Amino acid sequence: MRNWAIILGGSSGLGLATAKELARLGWNIAIVHRDRKSVMREVEDHFAEIAATGVGFQSFNVDALRTEKRQAILDELVTLLGTERKVGVLVHSIAKGNLKPMVAENGPRLQQDDFQLTIEAMAISLYEWVQALFEAQLFANDTRIISFTSEGNRKAWQNYAAVSAAKAALEAITRNIALEFAPYGIRANCIQAGTTDTPSLRMIPGSEQLKAHSLQRNPFGRLTEPEDVARVVGLLVQPAAAWINGAVIPVDGGEHIR
Repeated sequence: MRNWAIILGGSSGLGLATAKELARLGWNIAIVHRDRKSVMREVEDHFAEIAATGVGFQSFNVDALRTEKRQAILDELVTLLGTERKVGVLVHSIAKGNLKPMVAENGPRLQQDDFQLTIEAMAISLYEWVQALFEAQLFANDTRIISFTSEGNRKAWQNYAAVSAAKAALEAITRNIALEFAPYGIRANCIQAGTTDTPSLRMIPGSEQLKAHSLQRNPFGRLTEPEDVARVVGLLVQPAAAWINGAVIPVDGGEHIR
């Protein structure tokens, strides 16, 4: 009986592409997302496409960062999975953070609570979900945990300081999950996606210049597409990838080497 994949932030961008790819590979899909009514028609069209593949599908339009909402989802998952199925994949694709400058003469500048909110949403929430699923005994014997990072993990980009700190924290948390949960059959890895034209990228001030610079750097002369990243997630959940653990894997066509 097929196990389930949970996608945190799976209604657009890398998360949605990953959900579609895992459904194509036969995984049952549960998506946790937070979207306004104004975009739900488009979101629901994507979800219908996933459900049409014939896999089990469930979506939760709630704030994945709130403890009580997470617990309510876990309670529903217990019923949804039954006694024979488990969560075999957890994908963290939450993009919620502040993109403020450190120095601003006229306008808001980055504050301590901006760092706290961003790091909590984009890094610590991974651990909170892993711990909650682990304590609920919902993980399969061979579970793959995958999170998405970026080159901003080590490069300084204008207005990106809070997100950059969150990406560095996300990678550190992923490495420690890979170490401490390994005895329970859990593998954890980060994918460092190349510059990808997603809603999250478009929120970054100067994103057009960033895309133009990436096109110049990329050996293939194009941006990374969500499907490029999703296909690598599909590789990482295969049995043959069981010995990949604690890694940060560039998926950018070689963009990072220039």
